[in-house]
Amino acid sequence: MRLGIYGLGRMGANMARRLSRGGIEVVAHNRSTAPIDVLVATESHITAAYSLAELIAELPTPRVIWLMLPSGEITEEAITQILPMLAEGDLLIDGGNSFYKDTIARAARVQKGGVHYMDVGTSGGVWGLNNGYSLMFGGSDEAAALIIPAIKVLAPSEKHGWGHVGPVGSGHFTKMVHNGIEYGMMQALAEGLAMLRAKQEFDLDLAQITELWRDGSVVQSWLLDLTAEALATQGQGLEHIAPVVADSGEGRWTAKEAIDLGVAAPVMTLALQMRFASQDVEGYGNRLLSLMRNAFGGHAIVSK
Repeated sequence: MRLGIYGLGRMGANMARRLSRGGIEVVAHNRSTAPIDVLVATESHITAAYSLAELIAELPTPRVIWLMLPSGEITEEAITQILPMLAEGDLLIDGGNSFYKDTIARAARVQKGGVHYMDVGTSGGVWGLNNGYSLMFGGSDEAAALIIPAIKVLAPSEKHGWGHVGPVGSGHFTKMVHNGIEYGMMQALAEGLAMLRAKQEFDLDLAQITELWRDGSVVQSWLLDLTAEALATQGQGLEHIAPVVADSGEGRWTAKEAIDLGVAAPVMTLALQMRFASQDVEGYGNRLLSLMRNAFGGHAIVSK
């Protein structure tokens, strides 16, 4: 099989590597040339494409092009550029973290010309190269048949870690909810470990505790594995890390979708709100709270 990958960031480049090592021929394209050169120099079964025209020319029909680009305008622009170059029966895949409603709208536009469109929710991060990626994809059965050989190479195994979950949009919707769950799991681990550290009279070793939880515990997980390994190697003080946690668009989309669906999702929503709180460098709301307490109760205000 031979396919094109457009977008060679951390995920896209490693996916190209895993595909090539699994015997899939990859035509690699990126807006900047350095990532292309690195892949071609270090991996077999990878061909450079320094323009979209080269990318299209290097692919047999039906062409399969997998986009691994940031969601939003960049993905939209790439589709607009590529679509006129494609022919009926070709397959365009969005493997980034696009909002599922945008995916459905794009699919309608792409499919007018007979081009297949699929969305692949992709999880695995920087570990996907060695461990495989969790892949949840939406699209028609005909489109899925074109990509399943590559899916089996990217996944942890040919039989596990991947699935055709439904029509176009369902892959990104499933990945969106997956990331919402991820927020909640991370928040719970962080709060529990913060409590353990706060109990100073016990002088608890968080590296030891997270390590022992990895075996036989109900809370054992890959997130726990990563946390235990980080605490063991970096120490539990974490003085070198600022207490600021970024949030991706998918956490926000999940919270909004829960409201639209009328589904109670307090854990995922609160985990998102806690990330907002960590990003609040001004602390204006807390300043107002201090002002109110002083106004009605005479409580002291701590000066900055």
